[in-house]
This record gives sequence, C-alpha cells and structure tokens, in this order.
Amino acid sequence: MSELMVPITMFLSIALVVVLGLYYRYRGRVEVQKSLRQAIEGGQQLTPEFLKLLGDPPRHPKADLRRGIVILALAAGFAAFGLLLGEEDAVQPMLAVASFPGVIGVAYLLLWKFGSHQD
Repeated sequence: MSELMVPITMFLSIALVVVLGLYYRYRGRVEVQKSLRQAIEGGQQLTPEFLKLLGDPPRHPKADLRRGIVILALAAGFAAFGLLLGEEDAVQPMLAVASFPGVIGVAYLLLWKFGSHQD
C-alpha cells in the first residue's frame, strides 16, 4: 500500500498546485472587477488606455529569455541528477526526462531571439 502512496501523493500535489494557481488568478480578476465597478459607480472617468492595461498587462521585453534560461537550468538539473546518481540504468531515463524542459527552454530562447523585443 505504501508503494502506491508515493505516486498518488505526487500527482495530488501537482494537481493542488495547479488548482491553487488557477484559484488565485481567478480571485485577482474578481478583485479587479470589483475595483472597476466601484470606480464606475463613484463617477470616475476610465480611459481606454487604463482599461487595456488592466485587460492585458505589459510584458517585460526579456520575459521569454528569463523563462528559457530557467527552464534550461531545470533540464540541466535533471541531466546532472541522472549523471551524478551513480546508477548506469538511471542516466538514459533522466536524460530523456531532461529533454522535455530542454526543448521548451530552447523554444523560449528562440521566441526571445526572433520576437518583437527588437522593436
């Protein structure tokens, strides 16, 4: 029974993190809507630029670069873990696991390189 608890706990913890992230994003949007409603009821003038800023916050020009570097570091950590584990049978699977975030990190770096940050 305890062998089964490890994967169950892992998947439940991942699901909990995702659900909490979605919940707090939802709560933030509800708070913004309440603030807008109060401002409109209070008679304040809301400019189109302000409303656009609330709907689509500006991104940092190097956001993709930062994400790419962090995800590549995660991939390097998985690869290093597999190599330093000392088990010959663990190297290839850990390198395979590291390839997924590695490819995503490279994609973010390409998005940064060829993206609109050069405008």
